[in-house]
Amino acid sequence: MIKKLARSIREYKRSSILSPLFVTFEVALECIIPWYMVVMLESIQSNNSINNILTHGLILLLLAGFSLLFGILSGVFAATAASGFAKNLRKDMYYRIQGFAFSNIDKFSAPSLVTRMTTDVANVQMSYMMIIRVAVRAPIMLVFSLVMAFTINVKVAWIFLVTVPVLAIALLCIFKFVDPIFNKVFKKYDAMNESVQENIKGIRVVKSYVRDEYENKKFAATAHNVRKDFLKGEKLIALAGPVMQFSMWFSILMICFLGAKIGAQEGNQNTANEISSLIVYATQILSSLMMLSMIMVMISISKSSAKRIVEVLEEESDLHNPEKPVYEVLNGDVTFEDVDFKYDIKAERRALKGVNLKIKSGETVGIIGGTGSSKTSLVNLIPRLYDATSGHVYVGGRNVKEYDLETLRNQVAVVLQKNVLFSGTIKENLRWGNPDATDEELERVCRLAQAHEFIMGFPDKYDTYIEQGGTNVSGGQKQRLCIARALLKKPKILILDDSTSAVDTKTDALIRQAFREEIPDTTKFIIAQRIASVQEADKILVMDGGIVSDMGTHEELLARNPIYQEVYYSQNKVNTNEEGVDGE
Repeated sequence: MIKKLARSIREYKRSSILSPLFVTFEVALECIIPWYMVVMLESIQSNNSINNILTHGLILLLLAGFSLLFGILSGVFAATAASGFAKNLRKDMYYRIQGFAFSNIDKFSAPSLVTRMTTDVANVQMSYMMIIRVAVRAPIMLVFSLVMAFTINVKVAWIFLVTVPVLAIALLCIFKFVDPIFNKVFKKYDAMNESVQENIKGIRVVKSYVRDEYENKKFAATAHNVRKDFLKGEKLIALAGPVMQFSMWFSILMICFLGAKIGAQEGNQNTANEISSLIVYATQILSSLMMLSMIMVMISISKSSAKRIVEVLEEESDLHNPEKPVYEVLNGDVTFEDVDFKYDIKAERRALKGVNLKIKSGETVGIIGGTGSSKTSLVNLIPRLYDATSGHVYVGGRNVKEYDLETLRNQVAVVLQKNVLFSGTIKENLRWGNPDATDEELERVCRLAQAHEFIMGFPDKYDTYIEQGGTNVSGGQKQRLCIARALLKKPKILILDDSTSAVDTKTDALIRQAFREEIPDTTKFIIAQRIASVQEADKILVMDGGIVSDMGTHEELLARNPIYQEVYYSQNKVNTNEEGVDGE
C-alpha cells in the first residue's frame, strides 16, 4: 500500500526529503539551547563581565534564530510536499477512474469515489505532512532530550525512564481501541454522501412530492451515525490529554524534589540551573510523546483512507485494448452470436440470454420491450461499455474486442437514457462530439435533431450558457441537444436509448425523417416505449426477460407477436391522437 501511494509523490520528492532534514537541524538546536543555558549561567556566575554576558547572549540568540529558520523551512517544504502529494493522488485517481469500465464504477458507486477523492485524500495529505515533519521531529526530540538530560544530571534524569514507558503504554492502549472505530466511519461517510447526492439530483421530485421532511430525517440519521462513531473515537482520544498532563506535572514535581534533595546533600550550587533545564527537557520529552500520539491518531484515521485510495489505484479496468488493436471500423454491420451477459460474474441471473442478431450497415433497428427486458443492456455491448459474458459481438465484421476502444466508441455514438449536459455554452456542449466542428456543422446536426429552431429562440443563440446538468432547458430540448452532439461524431452506428421520450410525436417523426434522408448509411438503433417511434424501422426487436423473443417489421410483428400487439393496441386505445409532451 505504501509503495503504491509513494508513486504519487513524484516531483515532490525533494521537498519530502528537505523537510525532515531541516526538522532534524531544528530539533538539534532546540535540545542544545537548554544545555547551553546551564553552561552560560555557570560561566556568568564565574565571570559576570559585560563582554562575557554579551558573547553568551549572542550565541544563544544565534542558536534560537537558526532553530526558527530551520523550523520555518521544514514547515514550508512539508506543506509543499503534502499538498503536491495530494494533488497527484487526486490526479492519479481521476485518470484511473476515467479508464474504468461501467462495471468498475458500479462496483465502487459514484458517492464512494467522490468521498475517496475528497475526504480520504485530505486525510492522507494531513497524515503525510505530519509524517515528514512531526513524525521525524518527535522521536529525534525524544532521543536528543533524553541524552541531554542525562548529560546534565544522571541522578535526576532517571525519572524519565519511569515516566516515558508508562505514558507510552497508556497512549498505545488508547489508540488500540480508536483504530477500529475510524475504520468503520468512512463507510458511513459514503452513505451520507450518497444521501446528499441523491437528494440534490432529485430535488425537483422531492419538492413536488413534498418529501422535504422525510429527506431531512434520512440525512439526519446518516449524519447521526457518522457523529456517533466520531464522538466515540474522540472521547477515547481526549483521554490522552489528561494522561499527558498528569505525566508532565508528575515529572516536573519529581525533578524539583530530587534535584533539591541531591543539591542539598552534595552542596551543588548549579542545581537550580540544572533543574530549570531538566524541566525544559521534561516538557520536550513528554511533548514529543504527545506529538507521536497525535500522529498515531492521524495514521489511524488515514490508514482506512489510504486503503480506500489504493483500492481505486489498483483497480484494473474490466475492459482492455488488445495487444494489436484495429484502428478502423469499416462499416456499421452489427452481429451478435450466442451472446449471454451478466452485470456481475457471480450473479445467477443473466441480463441477456442467447442473443443472435445480424444487422446490416445503414439499417434502422427498433427495440421494444417492457421495463427490465434488457434493451439497454443489449446496445451497451456494441460500443463495449460492457463485455459479453459469453458469445461474440461484431461491428464492421470484427469482434469488438479487437478494436482500439477509442476508435470503436468514436464510430458508435450513444445517446443514453439519462441525458447529460455539462455547464458551458451550447457550442461547448455540442463540441463534445467533435472538438474541431465548425459553426456550420453545429447548425447542420442541430437541424437534423430539430434543435436549431429553439436554440435560435434564445437571446444568445448557440452561445447560450447551459447550467450544470442542463437545468435551464426542458427535457425535450436536452434530448435534442444530446442527439445533435452524437451526430456530430459522424458515427457509423447511432444508438438512441429512449432518447425521444420527452419530445412530441411530430418532432419525433421529423427527427426520424431527417435520419432517413441525411444519414442513410448510418446504422440506427432506436429503443423506444412508443410504437410510433419504431414502426418505420427496417427491423424491430421485441425484448422479453433478456431474450429477443421476436424480430420483424411492424406489420409482421403486429400480425404474430402477442407482446407487440398488446403494446400497440394499448397505446392506440389510450390515446390515438397522442401529441406528447416537450416541456417547453
